[in-house]
Amino acid sequence: MSFCCGAFGARKSKPIEHTMDGQDSSDYCIFCDVVRGTTSTTILYSDDKVVAFPDINPSAFRHYLVIPVEHVPTVNSLDRTPEDYELVDHMLKVGKDLLSRDAPNSVEHRFGFHQPPFNSINHLHLHCLALPFTPAWRQVKYTPLGRIGFIDANNMLEKLKPRPAFPL
Repeated sequence: MSFCCGAFGARKSKPIEHTMDGQDSSDYCIFCDVVRGTTSTTILYSDDKVVAFPDINPSAFRHYLVIPVEHVPTVNSLDRTPEDYELVDHMLKVGKDLLSRDAPNSVEHRFGFHQPPFNSINHLHLHCLALPFTPAWRQVKYTPLGRIGFIDANNMLEKLKPRPAFPL
C-alpha cells in the first residue's frame, strides 16, 4: 500500500509507481499538499480532522471544499462505521458554519460529494455551495442523479449511519 499523505495516513491506495527522479507519480494528491500547508491555498478552517478552503473554480456565490486530513480517496472508500459517520458529519458541520459566517444572506445552501467516476480529485471533498450558481448552468454538476453523480451530504450520512448492535 502507498500513502500520499505520509504522516497523515491513507486508505485503500494503489501500489506506488516512481518517476525517473524517484518521485511517487501515482499517488500525488494536491489536496494532501493543501493539508500539509505546502500550497498558497487560503485556509478558511482547519483542525485535526479536516481542512476547508475556497474552490479554485467556484460554481456558486460561495463555493468551499472541506477535506479530511487523512487521505480518503472517494465516498466509495467510506464504510458504515462510527468513525466514518463522524468524519462526514464533522465535515458537514464545518461547511455549514463557514457558509453561515461568509454568506449569511444566501437563501439556499447545497452540500454534497461527487461519486466516481464524476469526482475530479481522488481525495474526499465536500462541496459547500451558497447559491445562486454562477453561471446558472453549473447547477447540473451539483444535482443528485441517484446512484451516480452528486450525492447530498445528508444522504451520505444516512448511508453511513452505523447499524445498531443487537445483543446476542
